[in-house]
Amino acid sequence: MMGSGMIMRDRKADKYLMSFGTGGLYVNESAAIARIHCPNVDWDITASLAKEAGAFPVRKASSAQRSIREIVNRLRRLSDRELEVLVEGERSEQSALLWLAACRAYRFVGEFAVEVLNDRFLSLRTDLTYDDFDAFLAAKAEWSPKLASLSSTTHAKLRAVLFRLMREAEILSPDDRILGSVLSRRILALIHAADPDELQFFPGAERQMGEDR
Repeated sequence: MMGSGMIMRDRKADKYLMSFGTGGLYVNESAAIARIHCPNVDWDITASLAKEAGAFPVRKASSAQRSIREIVNRLRRLSDRELEVLVEGERSEQSALLWLAACRAYRFVGEFAVEVLNDRFLSLRTDLTYDDFDAFLAAKAEWSPKLASLSSTTHAKLRAVLFRLMREAEILSPDDRILGSVLSRRILALIHAADPDELQFFPGAERQMGEDR
């Protein structure tokens, strides 16, 4: 297994994929697609099967295809064991795994989780506003032409969707307060086995590892 330092460096090398603006956490739909998927089967095949099975029931076929594509893009970042827990786990475990998948799939989301959510929570500054998102995006855009070229409409959509993702993952309260993560023992174990640094995606979760020892 690669060391956490190597994994984090690889993530920094990733380009900013901003397609998370297609929707929310998709808990039910993700679990349904994960059930369809078989280990060692190409995820493109799973996406086709999910479309045929109507795993994403919307009126427009193009909307369903786009949403399935994004769900698959997230699910393919999970290990076989993580996918098993996604299928049969508690709702809180499913939400945690899908937030983890989103942080892995979208560099921007992962960096926001570590550099804004976790940092503010540990500093006891739990309020979060749209201005915090705007400041973070502006800082990243100084080093990324792709982020700098986002239109104001796309900017606003991404901001709204990220706040929706955080609320659905119960990382953000309905009144936009950062919530301390309380992960189940097996979710903690899965993340620690894959890359302990990824606990930083969950505000305050690193402290849980210390409590469990």
